[in-house]
Order: sequence, then C-alpha cells, then structure tokens
Amino acid sequence: MGKGFFNVPVAINEPVKTYAPGSPEREAVKEAYAKMFRSKVEVPMYINGKDVKTKNTRTMSPPHDHKHVVGTYYLAEKKHVEEAIATALEARKNWSQMPWEQRAGIFLKAAELIAGPYRAKINAATMIAQSKTIHQAEIDAACELIDFLRFNVQFMTDIYMEQPESTSDAWNRIEYRPLEGFTYAVTPFNFTAIAGNLPSCMALMGNVVVWKPSDSQIYSAKVIMDVFNEAGVPPGVINVVFGDPKMITDTVLASPDFSGLHFTGSTEIFKLLWKQIGNNISNYKTYPRIVGETGGKDFIVAHKTANAKQVATAIVRGAFEFQGQKCSAASRAYIPKSLWKDVKKQVVDDVKSFKMGSPEDMGNFITAVIHEGSFDKLAKYIDQAKKDKDAEIIVGGNYDKSKGYFIEPTVIVTTNPNYSTMCTELFGPVITIYVYDDKDYSKTLKLVDETSDYALTGAILATDRYAIEEATKALQNSAGNFYINDKPTGAVVGQQPFGGARASGTNDKAGSAQNLLRWVSPRMIKETFVTPTDYRYPFLG
Repeated sequence: MGKGFFNVPVAINEPVKTYAPGSPEREAVKEAYAKMFRSKVEVPMYINGKDVKTKNTRTMSPPHDHKHVVGTYYLAEKKHVEEAIATALEARKNWSQMPWEQRAGIFLKAAELIAGPYRAKINAATMIAQSKTIHQAEIDAACELIDFLRFNVQFMTDIYMEQPESTSDAWNRIEYRPLEGFTYAVTPFNFTAIAGNLPSCMALMGNVVVWKPSDSQIYSAKVIMDVFNEAGVPPGVINVVFGDPKMITDTVLASPDFSGLHFTGSTEIFKLLWKQIGNNISNYKTYPRIVGETGGKDFIVAHKTANAKQVATAIVRGAFEFQGQKCSAASRAYIPKSLWKDVKKQVVDDVKSFKMGSPEDMGNFITAVIHEGSFDKLAKYIDQAKKDKDAEIIVGGNYDKSKGYFIEPTVIVTTNPNYSTMCTELFGPVITIYVYDDKDYSKTLKLVDETSDYALTGAILATDRYAIEEATKALQNSAGNFYINDKPTGAVVGQQPFGGARASGTNDKAGSAQNLLRWVSPRMIKETFVTPTDYRYPFLG
C-alpha cells in the first residue's frame, strides 16, 4: 500500500484546439487522416492482454464513403466471451487490491497520451469511423475523453476522502471496495469519449470489465485500447469483444459473477437488458448495478422576449452539429409567432450556407449519418413530411446514399404539436418546429413536458426572468440537463454532469462522482479501542 496521503494533479478541462487554416494541429490531423484512410487496419479482439482473431470477420467503411474499406475486425464466438469473463475474474485478484494511486497513475497517463502523441490519431480515427468534422472529433475524442480521465481520478479521491466521524472510543472508516465479480460496458457509436469512459471509469475504481463497443465505432475503439495498453492497464482488466450483441450479452448476463452494467444506447435495448437481468436475479452472487443513458427528444423553447438570432443559432447548432446524432441534439422547438419570421429567416439562411461532404474537407459543416439503416429511417420520415398536410419542410429535405449516407439538414414546421417527428427520436439532422401563440406560453410549457417519454436535455431562451423561472419550474422533470439561453448540447465534464431520467436513463451523471459511486461497494469498519468486558449497563444498577 502507498505510504502517504497523496494529492492528485488538479483536474482541468483540456483546451479545445482551433484547427484554423495553417495551424500545426490542422496539418497533423490532415496527415493522420490521409495515412489512415488510405491504409487498411486489422482490429482483433483484446482478451487477457492478447490480440484474438477468428475466422469470422467484417469490414469497416467510413459513412461518408461507404464503398471504401479502411479495415477488418474479428467477431467473437461464445467461447471468447467466456474467456473474457474468466480472464477478468482472474485479473480482479490483483487489480482490486492495487493501491488507488497506482490505478490513478495509469489513467492520468492515458489522458496525457491522448493530449499529446495520440491526439491527431484518435481525432482522425473518429473522423473516419463516425464521420465527424474535425471540431466535433476534437471536442469528443480528444478533449472530452481527456476530461473524463482526469476528472474521474479527482472524483475518485473525493469519494475516498468522504469518511464518517470517529470518537475517542472508536475509529470509524469506510473503504470503497470494487464490486464483487466483473462488469459489462456497452458503448455507442456516436462518442469516442463515451466509449472510452464507460469501461475505464469502472476499471479506475478497481473493477474488471468486459467491453462491447458499437460495430460502427470499432475503428476508433482500437485507438482507445492502444492508449490504455501504452498507459499500462494490466492484461485482463479491460477485455474487448466484438460481434453478435445478443450472443455476447446473453453469455455475460448468464454468469453468476456479473455485477454491473454500464450502458449507453437505445431505450428499447436498455429495457430489454434490465428485464433480462431481473429474470436472472436469483442466479447472481450480488445485486448487479444497472447504469444507463439512452435516448432523448430534446427541446428548445423560445419566449417572446428571446433574441431571435440567439434562438436561430441554438436551433442550427443544437440540431445539426454531428448530423444531429447526439443524445442531446435538439429535435423539437417551440417558437412564439412574434419571433417566428426573424427566426425562420436566419435558420433557413444558415442551413443553406452549410457545406456538406467528407470531414477530410474541413470547410464542411455537415457530413454523413452513421449507416444505411439510419439513412433509410430518416429518409422515410422526410418523405412522409412531404406528403402530410400538417407539416411543411422549409429547408433541406433531400438525401443521397450513392457514395455516402448524406441527409440534408432538414427543418419541418408543423401545425400539430403531436406530429410524429415532434414525438419520435430520429437521431439525425431533422428538427421539427411548432409555432405557438405568444399568449399560450404556459400552455406550451405543459405541452413540452407531456409530449415525450424522454427527459434528457432541453433549453429555454428568454430575457424575461419570470418566464425563465416559470419554465425552469414547469420543466423540472423534463430534462436532466437544462440550459438557459443556450443550445441543449455541449455538456462539459466537471462543469455539467450529464444524464437524464424518465425513458432517457438512470440519470447517474457521467462526468461526476455520482457515477463513480455506482461502481463501488462501501464497507464500514468500526475499530473499538477499549472493548467492554461486562454485559451489564449502568441502568441495571
């Protein structure tokens, strides 16, 4: 054990680089992108510190150039998942006993590797795999993942320092044990930072992990594992498997040693997993922790006192950055009639000014959606809006998948506040706007609260403080992250812990100590200094 009370480096948010023309970071990422795009990489699974290949493979292609192959990955059989579980449990014997400062050192090193030598590579991988612009890749794959790693170490020490009071008679202390067994991380395609954080935050707290990344994020997931390996994560602590999600999950959840699920993905899948865990509850050695962040139908509400330019910018950035493929992306907006003319003009002008194409061209603001399934779903809703009498597309509405899965940023205006695209999560560059009478502000807030089962993010724009206060109160259960005079996206680790309730998840706030507390099992220790030798109390006389 360490001999001292150690202070960790004070966590600070990683500065976002500009990638302005001529900047060294721009040239570095362009070089990395070109090299990675024009080569082919093999991505084996990673079990017990070793690369594992099988006879079953799939290819990886960028969403913006889906006929171009950048690599191949290997799919697991059931025996590989069972090996990952067994390996993790064996690794736990030493990892769970490792002094916290040694675990901290590993993940602090990982943060600095990403900040330095891996920055261009992890950004380029995210641009290729998930079709993110350089700015979106930078704020995700570099900055947010660095922030998660740094701040989680600080949060861990804050948790360990939270101790009960003692007296002269007894010393009370709490140790924050890792969970007994192994944990399971299921991560999404849309954020490289989430893919890195879900397994690593559990490992930081002394747990061992089986990690299944999204099939659409494997290219950048490999870079994450390269970083973890160089940082010194021991073999077996984080094991990575690819392939059939049902087979992998069934195998994991059948194990009596399963102790926790850290999930980001769809609401439907999360509910199925929760049910499956419940059905297996009698088989487990402990009650598993279940933490999930799922979908959203995120809103923007403008009051008549809002600034029209600010409202339009919140809509355009909130709905269309990264093609609307953020859990927090604005997908429904409520605008008062008195502002609508000015808001509409700027939104339409802004959308028409967008350039769309490959992220390699850094003048593009919009790139492709993640895969053909997403493309087809979005095209279906756009086509339906063109037919419906209670909907009008005021800008966008075109799409093309001949080379890449490109959907034009699309703005639908509806006269029906319960129109399908006001209620359904689309996860793409489509926002639907309902224009309300200024006098119906209070009714509109009630409508916002009742329209969706989700409650992830939302925003109110106004200059009237009474209107802001009314919205804050009326929408208190409608969003786990609520923004005043801003877009509903862009949560920063250490500043805005992220998560929502209702159908949006368990609201365990990634990027905070609340989340890390889910991955420990506290043990209370009381040490009595002078132990009684007689059962009789004074009241017995």
